[in-house]
Amino acid sequence: MFLRALDHIEEWLIALLMGGATLIIFAAVTHRFALDLSAKYQFTALYDFLFTINMSWAQELCIYMFVWMAKFGAAYGVRTGIHVGVDVLVNRFNPEVRGRFIVFSLLAGALFTGTIAALGGHFVWDNGMHYAVFHALGLDTGELPEGPITPDLEWPTWVVYSAIPLGSSLMSFRFLQVLGHFLKTGELPQHDQSHVEGISDGKAVPFDANPYGMDDNLHMHDTIQRKSDHTGQEKP
Repeated sequence: MFLRALDHIEEWLIALLMGGATLIIFAAVTHRFALDLSAKYQFTALYDFLFTINMSWAQELCIYMFVWMAKFGAAYGVRTGIHVGVDVLVNRFNPEVRGRFIVFSLLAGALFTGTIAALGGHFVWDNGMHYAVFHALGLDTGELPEGPITPDLEWPTWVVYSAIPLGSSLMSFRFLQVLGHFLKTGELPQHDQSHVEGISDGKAVPFDANPYGMDDNLHMHDTIQRKSDHTGQEKP
């Protein structure tokens, strides 16, 4: 139940960040184009109205949204097997040796991303989160620094940088999750780019299937395939 809820939160967060950033960029570009157009054709009333709308924050916000999307998207990629891996050499080993290499790579990925999460959390804590937490709890902040703020949005930078420890922690957890699944089943997540949700009939196509031999009108056929005439004899 917890893992399913986490999966949905992860997917919804990525989708909202991507869709929101796209809409904001569209609005900013449209605003700039309309402003230039109204100035060119001397639509004074329209120009004055558009000039009062401040969209200077849009670019900065979209950058932060894409950073957060990339960090959580990387964790999503580990869970679904989207990340590209060069496994030509590993696949030539026998199953036991191949399994050891896979376990080592997953542990290395979890260790690396866990280290990034720890270092990122320490950086965020010292960059203003320490002060914010103590201030919110009514504790003595002493000489703790408030931390810098972003140029346009004027947000505390520790809020933006929180994507590093949060996204890396989730990515490390996904590596361990994939490792646990591999140790139980011997399988790794595979991403099928040709799969369409709700359309697949569940029938797997054999690896050595001949695309020219399928009896339907949806696949190309071999141009040198022999055909039979009405006598039942083959002709080229």
